[in-house]
Amino acid sequence: MTSLAKLTDALLHAATRAGAETADAIAIKGHSVAVEVRDRALEHAESAESVEIGLRVLLGQRQATVASSDTGAEAIAEMAERAVDMARVAPEDAHVGLADPDQLARHWDLGALDLVDGSDPPAPAEMERTALLAEAAALSHQGISQVAVAAASFGRSAFHLAATNGFSGGWEHTSHGTDCVAISGEGLEMERDHCSESRIHRSDLPDAEDIGHRAAERALARAGARKPETGAFPVLYDERIAGSLIGHLLQAANGSAVARGSSWLRDRLGESVLPDGLSISENPHRPRVSGSRPFDAEGLPTRARKIVEHGILNGWTLDLATARKLGMESTASASRGPASPPTPSVTN
Repeated sequence: MTSLAKLTDALLHAATRAGAETADAIAIKGHSVAVEVRDRALEHAESAESVEIGLRVLLGQRQATVASSDTGAEAIAEMAERAVDMARVAPEDAHVGLADPDQLARHWDLGALDLVDGSDPPAPAEMERTALLAEAAALSHQGISQVAVAAASFGRSAFHLAATNGFSGGWEHTSHGTDCVAISGEGLEMERDHCSESRIHRSDLPDAEDIGHRAAERALARAGARKPETGAFPVLYDERIAGSLIGHLLQAANGSAVARGSSWLRDRLGESVLPDGLSISENPHRPRVSGSRPFDAEGLPTRARKIVEHGILNGWTLDLATARKLGMESTASASRGPASPPTPSVTN
């Protein structure tokens, strides 16, 4: 079977035959190509294709999840039987369960999200040239002693979700990437840094030379680093570090941490958590952005929201289970892989 929709249908039918009361299934198909160069020569090239399937079955308030890369009919039947057997001995959780039919996404516009590059995939020889350009650009900087690796990549993946509550839907997306790791100095004075860029559409990807130059500049900027004196100083964060700082707050606002009582934000809803001039928005409908999606991993329609507005924490990031635990509504933030049940996570 090559159709992901047919695979998820087969999984649901097998689960029902095996005794599941309700179930959901996902199927993911991926294709990727990567080319690496080093010392102005081809270092490594690989191409990979995969299909993964995942099945979650529910018996009352018990659930189990299984995954496989075998999509044969016999393997699917065995997979469903194993999942049901696991669910029978799983602990009860009063908050698990599929979405109600009236919660499900019914209509979406994949064209507006523009997640697939319609141009021809790059040929391996073209990808090698891209990587060589990035390497040459990095090596053109005085003080760069070597480039550890320069690479170009392309990928295309498809995802489909179906459930016994009537939901069925999926999407595809492409990715083009260029990476470069530059090293400055010699011996004990060596410093390394990188630049990695990825876009859905190749036309949006920065030039390979720009990526090589940026990797070199970052490696050179590390040279001669020293420990500052103790004191109170204004700090300017690199964009990569700034993003990670916001990530710490988003982790604390994750419904899983809040429901466990392990988040420092658990009693801060509606309170100030950032300076008044700062807001954090999530928009899963941004065109040409890899995190965009029309619905979440439980079939709920996604929407833009303000997590923090003018410094005030507006809400947590919730899937159905964490929302039920907290007596709230899901923010359509469920995410999952083939082998795991849904958990809340942010998108863009």
